Amino acid sequence: MGPQGAGKGTQAARLAEVFGIPAISTGDIFRANIKGGTELGRLAQEYSAKGELVPDEVTDSMVRDRLAEDDVKGGFLLDGYPRNAHQVEALDGILGELDWELDGVIELTADREELLQRIAKRAEVEGREDDTPDAIARRLDIYEAETAPLTAAYAERGLLVQVDGIGEIAEVTDRIVAALEQQFG
Repeated sequence: MGPQGAGKGTQAARLAEVFGIPAISTGDIFRANIKGGTELGRLAQEYSAKGELVPDEVTDSMVRDRLAEDDVKGGFLLDGYPRNAHQVEALDGILGELDWELDGVIELTADREELLQRIAKRAEVEGREDDTPDAIARRLDIYEAETAPLTAAYAERGLLVQVDGIGEIAEVTDRIVAALEQQFG
């Protein structure tokens, strides 16, 4: 978990490699559908262009379908999900259906100004239409209002590990792995 620009996607890919598990990114799924011109892609594009998130029901269904695939049986890492209280309940339900439990939740933290600079640079480098200044600010506001409070719930469950997402990519990965080892063994 973490706000846009905190490095979730980068770190998810690195951690998936470290632990030999798939990283499941709702953002990547949405972008692939947008690029492919699918009906879901067009719907996702509508919301993304306005700086809004894709409706929970669509996201929940995609996660449910993805967790039913064989490659996740040895573990997985979710990137960008859950984002709100509804999605936490949906994930709990999905995991319950599969007779699984979460091992831990990683929250990457970062200063808002650093996030704004990172996302602006990403938009420039990747040419991402959804990274306009207004859309960036709106997504960060949504994160603060809807997603950040979830970390308290995961902390109460003893699942939360907070890690500073600022620094060299490899250093952040090392901090995450060390924090996970310290928290969960």
